[in-house]
Amino acid sequence: MKKVFFAALLLTGVAFTFTSCKGDKKADKAAETTKEVVKEVEETTTKVVEEVKEVVAELSAQAQKGLEVMDSFDAANKCAACHKADAKFVGPSYKEIAAKYKAEKGNIVKFLKEQADPIVDPPQFAIMKANLAETKKRSGDDLAAIAAYIRTFE
Repeated sequence: MKKVFFAALLLTGVAFTFTSCKGDKKADKAAETTKEVVKEVEETTTKVVEEVKEVVAELSAQAQKGLEVMDSFDAANKCAACHKADAKFVGPSYKEIAAKYKAEKGNIVKFLKEQADPIVDPPQFAIMKANLAETKKRSGDDLAAIAAYIRTFE
């Protein structure tokens, strides 16, 4: 995205340079070509920005659903009983979990299904293991939503 922006900025500068050399046929043709390219880049950038906005909105909705799923667990299994946003409590923070899973290319959903080993604070896994009985009951969509919520802390 940054590359598209900088390309548009560079092409705009080139167009300005060429248009300041009016009367020179080569410069006029180059300026016209540059204007066309700038217009194309602007259109492409606008399209990409709209697509990114759609993805962000979808992820935001999925993350919101993840929070709702986490809040729907019974009191004994609520994630917030052990995890906080950015500070270690009983378990690691969501921020720490998100960072570790990103760095290790781990799969939060597989962990919540108990199909993958813990990669964040493995010694604490015995405490978490009891709660996995609750997460394993949930649909893949619910678990993906939980993972989306946790990833918002990256």
